[in-house]
Amino acid sequence: MISPPNAPYERPSEPKDLASLFRELLKEKNVGSNASWEYALKLIGNDPRFDMFRHHPERKQMFNAYKVQKAREEKDDQRMQAKRAKENLEKFLQTCDKMHSNVRYKQACEMLRDNEYWKAVPEADRREIFLDVVRYMSENEKEETKKLQKRNTRVLSDILDSMTSITYRTTWQEAQQQLLENPIFANDADLLGMDKEDALIVFEEHIRQLEQEEEEERKREEKRMVRSARKNREAFSIFLDQLHAQGKLTSVSKWCNLYPEISADPRFTAMLSQPFSGSTPLDLFKFYVEDLRARYEDEKSIIRDILKISGFQVTITTTYEDFVTILSEDDRSATLDVGNVKMVFERLMEKALEKEKERLKEELKQRRKLEMAFMNILAKVEPPIEEDSDWDRVRKVICNEEVFNKVPTEGERLQLFGSYLQTLEESCSHHHSKTKKQKKKDKRPIKVEHKSNSNSSGDSPMSMKSASDSN
Repeated sequence: MISPPNAPYERPSEPKDLASLFRELLKEKNVGSNASWEYALKLIGNDPRFDMFRHHPERKQMFNAYKVQKAREEKDDQRMQAKRAKENLEKFLQTCDKMHSNVRYKQACEMLRDNEYWKAVPEADRREIFLDVVRYMSENEKEETKKLQKRNTRVLSDILDSMTSITYRTTWQEAQQQLLENPIFANDADLLGMDKEDALIVFEEHIRQLEQEEEEERKREEKRMVRSARKNREAFSIFLDQLHAQGKLTSVSKWCNLYPEISADPRFTAMLSQPFSGSTPLDLFKFYVEDLRARYEDEKSIIRDILKISGFQVTITTTYEDFVTILSEDDRSATLDVGNVKMVFERLMEKALEKEKERLKEELKQRRKLEMAFMNILAKVEPPIEEDSDWDRVRKVICNEEVFNKVPTEGERLQLFGSYLQTLEESCSHHHSKTKKQKKKDKRPIKVEHKSNSNSSGDSPMSMKSASDSN
């Protein structure tokens, strides 16, 4: 008797489907491009779908065509793997903390010799990628240097503008001493490391401006008004600080939502009356929100530390109120931005949902594995289980099996036993539909195929047991 198939199968209605079906069968059994016909037979010979090809005159031609196509696919896979390996190495080098434009290839080889991305790329490609990354970093470093120079020039100029103690008579030596006493300058590491010549140029430009103010009354008055405007901006910034302290202004706030309250404050009106161009209330609002967002990573670390200390973990059932309550128990939470807290909560909730999704997926996988293992022990029961077998008899035989005890409830065991009996019934119906002549033709090959598949992990033990019963 032929072993029952794992699932119902219908023969293709048209001959042109045979080649496609044969390729699918070979692909499903993972027959490689270098496999011989004899080896392929060991993999597919026990599959009921192979019956229609067993005496087909063109089966070897279809097999050879499959091998050609499979070889092409394997070559494409190798090419894609090599491409991904190079892309991964390039990305790794660009983000590696130890990499910079002055690193030499020999140093990189020594430094990264045990790195998986480094080892995954051949020597020639590796050197080329490394040189490209070094050039990329060199250009970036030059660009960053330019940006830093431009930024330092702008910030130093602003600081000098704010220092009324510096006049057109102030010398560079005196200005340096005053700058070191200025908290904004003294606490800015980039300004302290600024090129002396660049700083001197900024200072000289500032002095020329003061000289012009001294020479012309109009320019002195203009300077006064500029400073007045700066005070208005500072006052408006204090107003924004107050809104933030009240929890009304956060990293996710919108101008349109807060405009009614902001526009009612006299500090907003004072900025609108300024005759000079510069930062508008909307600009300062945007800068303030951007600064709050820039604190996100630091505040995220604080939040994670608070959660770690408290032993609290965000799950899919955690509410925002629960989350805030835990954070409020730590004094550090007083400095956290409400918008950043909300964003951190949303990110943690997304991770919790993803983790739950993966857990359910793994649980289903293990459940299916357990069901298959249970079916396997049913297939090994002696004497073999038949369609009218009694569960109590079978239970006594398998109750000491480890798999039996892993099935949680008796009801689930009965359900699996019923499924197994149904499989036997379907198998029997399938076998009786065969003619005696077909059984005689299939008898010898089936014995050989069953023997060759005894060590194969591709067929279920239940199917193999049915085959042995039929023999």
